[in-house]
Amino acid sequence: MLPRLDRIAFGGDYNPEQWPPEVWVEDVALMREAGVNLVTVGVFAWAELEPAPGELRFGWLDHVLDLLAEGGIAVDLATPTAAPPPWFSRRHPDSRLVGEAGEVFAIGSRQSFCPSSPAYRTAAARITEELARRYAGHPAIVLWHAHNEYGGANPYCHCPVSAAAFRDWLRERYGDLDALNAAWGTTFWSQRYGDWAEIGVPGPTPAGENPAQRLDFMRFSADEHLANFRAERDILRRLSPGVPVTTNFMVPTCKTIDYWRWASEVDVVANDHYLRAERTDNHVELAMAADLTRSVAGGAPWMLLEHSTSAVNWQQRNLAKGPGELRRNSLTHLARGADAVMFFQWRASRFGMEKFHSAMLPQGGTDTGVWRDVVALGAALGALSEVRGSRVAADVGMVWDWESWWAVELAGRPSADLDYRERVEAYYDRLWRANLTVDFVRPGGAETTLPLLVVPSLYLVTAEAAASLSRYVEDGGTLVVSYFSGIVDANDRVHPGPYPGALREVLGLTVEEFRPLHAGESVTLDNGAVADVWTELLHPRGAETVYSYVDGPAAGSPAVTRHAFGAGVAWYVSTRLRGEHLDPILTGACADAGISPRQDVPPGLELVRRGDHLIAVNHTGTDVELAATGTELLTDTPCSGRLVVPALDVRVLRTESAG
Repeated sequence: MLPRLDRIAFGGDYNPEQWPPEVWVEDVALMREAGVNLVTVGVFAWAELEPAPGELRFGWLDHVLDLLAEGGIAVDLATPTAAPPPWFSRRHPDSRLVGEAGEVFAIGSRQSFCPSSPAYRTAAARITEELARRYAGHPAIVLWHAHNEYGGANPYCHCPVSAAAFRDWLRERYGDLDALNAAWGTTFWSQRYGDWAEIGVPGPTPAGENPAQRLDFMRFSADEHLANFRAERDILRRLSPGVPVTTNFMVPTCKTIDYWRWASEVDVVANDHYLRAERTDNHVELAMAADLTRSVAGGAPWMLLEHSTSAVNWQQRNLAKGPGELRRNSLTHLARGADAVMFFQWRASRFGMEKFHSAMLPQGGTDTGVWRDVVALGAALGALSEVRGSRVAADVGMVWDWESWWAVELAGRPSADLDYRERVEAYYDRLWRANLTVDFVRPGGAETTLPLLVVPSLYLVTAEAAASLSRYVEDGGTLVVSYFSGIVDANDRVHPGPYPGALREVLGLTVEEFRPLHAGESVTLDNGAVADVWTELLHPRGAETVYSYVDGPAAGSPAVTRHAFGAGVAWYVSTRLRGEHLDPILTGACADAGISPRQDVPPGLELVRRGDHLIAVNHTGTDVELAATGTELLTDTPCSGRLVVPALDVRVLRTESAG
């Protein structure tokens, strides 16, 4: 991944511009003590590098990079383009970010610029080129880091510059207004456009909006961010050849960026992940984020570029991590494919918006539990170097689609309770508890070799994606599809004929009518399961009924069906089941797919196989035992048939197959 590093990357964001030079020397010494071998530098340093237009001050950065190189610490050097300095915003007021209601965002934050602004793009290219020319070939630099968290904060700009760029994008996409009017269905509500100048960006309307226009605006905005990344990346590749370029994704919390499209644009996939401290199941969400990041990377090792050592100040409550949690979080990312474990940030800030955010080196210095945990983690990662470069073995596939996420949560849907991530997390949770590792796939690329493919929510389905899912089942795969899937095409137009549209044939059924439930209402299935939010009046057309509704607006109608199709089987779940109520369906689908989860794994013990290594994460307060044989790397001890995983800790076993 980063060939100039000889072990797992370990470190974090380093912001030396916040500290006097004497602290830099101390930082390097402490980094060496902790086992740090990679830091990210310069992410928000534009105002320090260029305090006035054209006035470049690189001396301080020269000093920092030289100190790090002398200390044997590699650098991921960032372009500072996520936070233009105040002089830029004052000089170019038309570059300021404008909200949907017309409000102009103030100077003094990050991501406060219009991504379509020509002035911004020119300035970003100039500072990127200056950095690349000066530091290409510097011995410390092993990675370039463009920008920071594209699509974060407020990713949409509604200024006149954005409106003009949106019209240009639409011309490129549709060619002429007839094609655009057909795609957007503008015969509805007298919206037909006769001149490109009549089209603006979405904004407040008195009675709802055109969802197809909103969907295209989301696509356009994502493309503008991608164009900005490509511009910086191409400069870095041209002036600093051979050094990989990345940017930090936010998988799966960033709704606004389709990371499937970005994966091929970066040289290595990198992700930021912050645990939601108040979620009792946050370790499951962490595993899902890691699995999705690995999947976006095509199964290759990836970088965890940011996570927290403890509390995250921008959450509602600044909750600290519990005993062993820093270690478990970090090694779970490693288990699921990360070859880098990095944090925000190295040294806690004394001022600014994130001064109460945890760091590797807290305000309290080295006499703190967090610091001791960081040092211990550095040593542990050193003992796990042989895991680097290996791939994770998955059991089950799951479809994830950003565009379907955008579309299903637009206005005008049959229920306000439709929630894309909720359905994905509900199915993922049950697979996690069965210790089945998930690979995510994109629609249209669903010809996975895994025997079971779960589709928790796929409202928007292209003809190509539908054909891909049908081929998967015809060729012998087992498919599980949840409600309100297959409904519309890429322009949010309902597929012709009865629901579920593009998936009717493979599922072997039609839906006469959606019958969503009242807030707080629930229904019962004939196997005793309780469901809520959604039901459907469903008619099998070749499918067999597995479970039916006992009560509610669809009483007597099938609730869950199973359809033999070609050499495979397709299941359909027409209501919202959660927790253990999903288990009978997934158990049946696993049986169809020939998948047998391990029966000897105690609840709360997470198992992942990566290459020749079995990684066990114990989320419980008691020691647990597991049948296993090999060499445990963290304690360097042999294991003959029985592995003890201490409470709230991790064990990494090189299994016998490793030789």
